[in-house]
Amino acid sequence: MAAVTSSRPYHIIIFGASGFTGQFVVEEVARCAAEGPGGSSLKWAVAGRSRPRLEEVLKQAAGRLSMPELKTDIEIIVADVSIEESLAIMCQQGLVILNCVGPYRFYGEPVVKACIENGAHYIDICGEPQFLERMQLEYHTKALDRGVYVIGSCGFDSIPADLGILYTQRQFRGTLTAVESFLNISSGPEGSSGHAATWQAAVHGFADSKSLRQLRKKLGHKPLPVVGAKIRKRSFVFFSKEIEQYAIPFMGSDPSVVKRTQRFLHEEEQQSPFPSLFSFGLFTKSGPTIKQIEDTCFSMILFGEGYSEGTDPTQGRPNAKICTQVLGAEPGYVATVSAMVQAAVTLLNEVHSLPRRGGVYTPGAAFYKTSLIDRLHNHSIKFSVRGYQ
Repeated sequence: MAAVTSSRPYHIIIFGASGFTGQFVVEEVARCAAEGPGGSSLKWAVAGRSRPRLEEVLKQAAGRLSMPELKTDIEIIVADVSIEESLAIMCQQGLVILNCVGPYRFYGEPVVKACIENGAHYIDICGEPQFLERMQLEYHTKALDRGVYVIGSCGFDSIPADLGILYTQRQFRGTLTAVESFLNISSGPEGSSGHAATWQAAVHGFADSKSLRQLRKKLGHKPLPVVGAKIRKRSFVFFSKEIEQYAIPFMGSDPSVVKRTQRFLHEEEQQSPFPSLFSFGLFTKSGPTIKQIEDTCFSMILFGEGYSEGTDPTQGRPNAKICTQVLGAEPGYVATVSAMVQAAVTLLNEVHSLPRRGGVYTPGAAFYKTSLIDRLHNHSIKFSVRGYQ
């Protein structure tokens, strides 16, 4: 674990710890801190607008985890997105800020700005392409200059998809040229649901697709080169022979995040597969019950094709296929929380394996040279090869 400097008493500060997702992040960080030699030295705090609500969250976590010390040993920092000075004071106390306050397009930028200005790394679980891409456009150079990492979408959006592609590339013997991914979420007899705040973020993101197109024009990216056979564009509802069922194209941040990662890897290491991802979801105002969470899991299957070792990717059709799988616990509040916390632990322990000593990155671009996939394998998200031909 990275040493906490005298001026920064905490490795991790959970901002928005009293929110629906933030409460789960508190419990996961507490578990992580109790895991052993690496975790026992993990110093952390919670932050948010209301001290009484944060006290209640720590009290609940202490009861659920049988860790009474959480009520007395964990520091509370009062910070509000609308009060710049409070964010600055928070960011000056931690090495990594886990931002759980969304929708990020309304509340995320002040936290990103405060982290960069005050030298704290930033991680969120955003699934809003416009916010993620705008942060890259407006803050990448500033973050790079300050040596600060800003890494968005480190939850179910979009760790399984983004790192699933990287895992598939590593397992493929040759040149992987295309990947198509399918997501299935299965639940127990009580069904599954997400919290309304997640749905609110998604709705606002879809409603503002025009400004996302304008933003991408400002980024000025040239089209990435297509190697091998191009993936055909799917209709809104289609039947997949691979999974033998109907699917719809995924409308969230995964395609945006994966393309940004592939662009980074193309520019840094001359890699170039191009994926498409699919999913569907339901949301409620209250959020899922603990029983619903315990009974729900996800499976993401990735079908890749390309050219075997020694075969020229510019000649003929792809001649090799691979099928990989990312399996995980309930996506919204177990897998997301595990992914976010393990991303933070990886950043703390392997900062010298991250690119360029700072900047705004996707998870795949930030962590492609780290052990994050292995860490996730021990924390609710498992990667495996299902078949190869």
